[in-house]
Amino acid sequence: MPFDPKAKISASRERRKDLQIVTDVNFERELEVFRQESEGAAQFFYAYLAIHAAAADYPDVLDLLNRAPMFWTTCAGSLQTASIIALTRIFETNTPHNLGVLIRIVRENPAIFSREALRRRKQGTYLHPPEWLDKFLRDAYEPKMKDFRHIYARVRKCRKIYERNYEQLRHHKGVSESTEAAALFAKTNTRELERLFAFLGSLHGALWQAYFNGRKPVLRPSRYSVRRMRDFPSPERVSVQEHMTREATRVLVSASNAKNNKNKPKR
Repeated sequence: MPFDPKAKISASRERRKDLQIVTDVNFERELEVFRQESEGAAQFFYAYLAIHAAAADYPDVLDLLNRAPMFWTTCAGSLQTASIIALTRIFETNTPHNLGVLIRIVRENPAIFSREALRRRKQGTYLHPPEWLDKFLRDAYEPKMKDFRHIYARVRKCRKIYERNYEQLRHHKGVSESTEAAALFAKTNTRELERLFAFLGSLHGALWQAYFNGRKPVLRPSRYSVRRMRDFPSPERVSVQEHMTREATRVLVSASNAKNNKNKPKR
C-alpha cells in the first residue's frame, strides 16, 4: 500500500481532536464536582452561621430555639461537621476528585481555554458555525499563563490554611459528642472560613467563565458576611451563601411568629 502523507496528517489531527475532547470531558466533570462540593460546603456552613446570627439578633427566634435546645444544638453541630467534611473532600489529595485534580488539568492543558477550543465547543454538532460565532470569538479572551499564576497562588494559600487549621478535624467522627473535637472547632476562625468559602465560589466562577464564555479568569470579590447579606440583600444574582442565609433566616423568623416590629433585629 503506497504511503500517503496526507492520510497520516489527517489521522494525527483526528487523534489530537479525540484527546482534546477527552480533556474537555475530564475538565468539565472535575469542574462540576468542584462546584457541587464547594456549594455544598458553603450551604452547610452558612446555614450554621445563619442560625446563630438569627438567634443573636431576633429575640423571638432565640425563644424558639430555647424551646428545643437539644434539637437545635444537634442541628447546628451537624451542619458544622458537614461543612468540614465537604471542605476535606475539596482539599484532600488522595481521592479521584478534588481541587488538586482540577488545578492539574488547568495547568497541564492550557489549550482548553484557547479560542480554537472555544470555537469547537460553541459550534458543537452544527455542520456550519453560527453567524454570531466569529464576533463572539473576536471578543473572547485567550488566557496566558500569567493569568493563572494568581489563581495558583491563592489555591496554595487556601490549602495551607486548610492543612493548618482544619485538616485535623476530619479525623473526628461524631464531633458533636466529642469534647476534643468541640475544642478544635472552638478554635476555628469564622471570618477565615467565610473568606475561604467565598474564594471557592469565585474560583469556580472564574474557571467556568474562562472555559465556556471566553472571559478573562479573574477572581471576583464575593460577599461573605452573614449579617450584611441578610440585612442588605443583593439585587443581582446571589451566591449560594446569600441564598442560604436568607432562606434560613426566613424560616426561623416565620417559625417564631415574629411579625411587624418583631421581625427587625434588636441590634
